[in-house]
Amino acid sequence: MSQVPFASYCHQGVQLLPIGRDGEVTVNLLDAHEATSGVRDAMRDLYARRGFLPPWIGYLAVENGAVVGTCGFAAPPVDGVVEIAYFSFPGNEGRGLATRMAAELLALSQPLAQQNQYQVIAHTMPEEGPSPVILRKLGFEWLGEIVHPEDGLVWKWRLGRV
Repeated sequence: MSQVPFASYCHQGVQLLPIGRDGEVTVNLLDAHEATSGVRDAMRDLYARRGFLPPWIGYLAVENGAVVGTCGFAAPPVDGVVEIAYFSFPGNEGRGLATRMAAELLALSQPLAQQNQYQVIAHTMPEEGPSPVILRKLGFEWLGEIVHPEDGLVWKWRLGRV
């Protein structure tokens, strides 16, 4: 298994470990959540469909040595748009992890977004819940409902051009 040739990122106590092209990570995950292998497989499949271009990839979120969630970009930017996504693993909800993961993705994308004028978007289930609260807190605005080709009816959010 090859090493991923780029660094991990850390924000407010949550470290993001890059998931490599073949689903590999650079460290031995001693306290990996049971969902970790499924996430790594899903990222490998996503890269095959949408491309692998760091930093526009998926990450495992680690807090205090335990894998607590996953986040990343749905694909490299397309037509000036890049989409973020995040998920706290069961048992880790309600502690601000998803907010910190999303904030780290924004921090990671901002220098490149500013340079290339990317718009950062996100999609949520079409109902109030934790994700809309997180996105509003981070400065996203709700654009309305759309029918996503893979996910069906969703709410679309935009951070805006930076």
